[in-house]
Amino acid sequence: MACPYFFPMEPRAQAGQDAMLPLGDAWAGVCRADPDRPWQPDEATLRPLCNLGYARGSCARFPAADGPDAVRFAVSDDDGACLRIYLVVERDHLPFAHGPLEYSRAKGAFAEPPPDETISRQAQAYVESYLRRKSEALER
Repeated sequence: MACPYFFPMEPRAQAGQDAMLPLGDAWAGVCRADPDRPWQPDEATLRPLCNLGYARGSCARFPAADGPDAVRFAVSDDDGACLRIYLVVERDHLPFAHGPLEYSRAKGAFAEPPPDETISRQAQAYVESYLRRKSEALER
């Protein structure tokens, strides 16, 4: 579950990719917990807090409000043309918001991306990681 305030920008090269990461890969990016002051997380913060979420109480930048704690994605169907993903935004390990997303491979875009720009970018990062891993598996 990625932090709901983490805006992933580029995958990080890692020895032994970890498909169990919420976005499929480790990502570098920007913290948007304070939208007026985006922050570049350091190495010690990226994986345990930004990439893995549930940073409330562990991250000094995490908002005190009753917002979400984490975001998770799961592929529900992949027919080759359309990738269907289910999005769950969590608070205290319970659904805070959820819903389906549909990604067109031909268009390279979601039919209706999530309205939140950060979560929309996380969904795109998840798709990029998924498609990369799938392509690598087919090449073997």
